[in-house]
Amino acid sequence: MPAAAQRYSPEVDDTSRLEALDQLDVLDTPREEAFDRITRLIKSIFDVEIAIVSMIDGHRQWYKSVEGLPNTEEALETTFCKYTVLGTEPIVVADATSDARFQDNPHVTGDPHIRFYAGIPLRTSGGHNVGTVCAIGYEPRRFSARETQILQDLTQIAMNELELRQQASADSLTGALSRRAFKEEASRAVSLGKRHEHPVSCIAVDLDRFKSINDRFGHPAGDRVLVGAVEACRRHLRKTDLFGRMGGEEFAIILPHTAADDALAVAEKLRASIASQVFEFTGKRVLVTASFGIATLDGDDSLDDLLSHADIALYEAKATGRNACVTWRAPVVPLAADVARRRVLKAGRIVFNRRRSTVNCTIRSLSDIGAGIDVSSSVGIPDVCSLAINGEQRERECRVIIRAAQHVEVQFTGA
Repeated sequence: MPAAAQRYSPEVDDTSRLEALDQLDVLDTPREEAFDRITRLIKSIFDVEIAIVSMIDGHRQWYKSVEGLPNTEEALETTFCKYTVLGTEPIVVADATSDARFQDNPHVTGDPHIRFYAGIPLRTSGGHNVGTVCAIGYEPRRFSARETQILQDLTQIAMNELELRQQASADSLTGALSRRAFKEEASRAVSLGKRHEHPVSCIAVDLDRFKSINDRFGHPAGDRVLVGAVEACRRHLRKTDLFGRMGGEEFAIILPHTAADDALAVAEKLRASIASQVFEFTGKRVLVTASFGIATLDGDDSLDDLLSHADIALYEAKATGRNACVTWRAPVVPLAADVARRRVLKAGRIVFNRRRSTVNCTIRSLSDIGAGIDVSSSVGIPDVCSLAINGEQRERECRVIIRAAQHVEVQFTGA
């Protein structure tokens, strides 16, 4: 495909594509053997160094499975697959140094010095590209029509697996509820709480610095930590409590008939239980901690409101030092968190430095006065900036009110 045939624009309005991705509810979910098997096959069949099954949101390429790379995501600006996700046909690059789209890419000019790339769009039955499946090598090579067809078949298998996983009710590693099953049961718990006017609380849990465990000791060690953390929590939960795995090291708990103070006490028990565990990997003792955000149903709150409030409190716990429990409280002075947000998945850009600097982002929650935004890194984003949502004409002036490593909460100024 000629380089001029396809040009990537970070301002492209891909609302319907992101809505389809949101429906799959797969972003930031744990590793699964079904997808790892596909990437292993890609490496073996094509004899390449890197194989990826990925999803692409507003600011990154996130790897559902990856072989040959240590990281689990890549900023959208430097991915090859940002082009693949725009079209319907495979993209095959025999030598990236000869392709105008890629010859200046830092992964071509520097480590790992990519030369060969073959990518297939991961396309839903509704016709939306939610990600890609790709094979990447360090040497130039040809890719035959037969090999392209094999990669397309593997891509379809990956898509089928994505659709099948929506039916799963439990996480295969930890036994916790799957994210979809958790949301379904949690919605019922919230509805019952509102109908019968009894308190319902939510605890958001995130293991601290979990990535460093995987990086230092490997994924099997990380799996042991996850299982241990879940077991430590279950010892202090009732049978009626709902415990779900929301992401790699992220969990959520719904506590029916539990007011805010009691939920904080439960969270403190869970925090202490996790922190008391000692793991040993390659002869080294490893301690693990977790951060907790607590929120309690208030008035007409929906499940999304409850989860959003718990998430905001969790980000605050992370920002203030980790290994802590923070309860969300509506601020006296209205902030972005004080108005019910709708959960969304939208692409956008943070604009600053007199419009000379932009950072791609994914808006995860949105209201008339603020937003919750994911970024590859919050480092360098000033406290005062603008938010542009792709497909919208106006930009919103805002200020950062909570900052974590890969997330910021902003309030729209003048709102």
